[in-house]
Amino acid sequence: QVQLVESGGGLVQTGDSLRLSCAASGRTLSQFGMGWFRQAPGKEREFVASVSQYGATRYTDSVKGRFTISRNNEKNTVYLQMNSLKPEDTAVYYCAANFGSAPTRSSAYDYWGQGTQVTVSS
Repeated sequence: QVQLVESGGGLVQTGDSLRLSCAASGRTLSQFGMGWFRQAPGKEREFVASVSQYGATRYTDSVKGRFTISRNNEKNTVYLQMNSLKPEDTAVYYCAANFGSAPTRSSAYDYWGQGTQVTVSS
């Protein structure tokens, strides 16, 4: 079992930055692909970014150049650095873990955190 706890969300203004953290316990994350997803009110959960166990990253087009996913296996933590935030980034952000790869579809992930709210005001 893997327990994931997100933190770092909050209320910011357009153009601001936030760094989300996802701390894991129960198992080492080094063997897991990690993903960040988000869900806005009335919308389906969508892929944001992922990092494989080998460090390969992927991003959805809308955040490329603004968001950076990274991992620190020694700290068993994954991060999502979000710069130049926009109102359309407002959502609950979830981190997820999948043993092995880091796909973009949410159904592939076995473990999920409880989410952290990010609100970007215009």
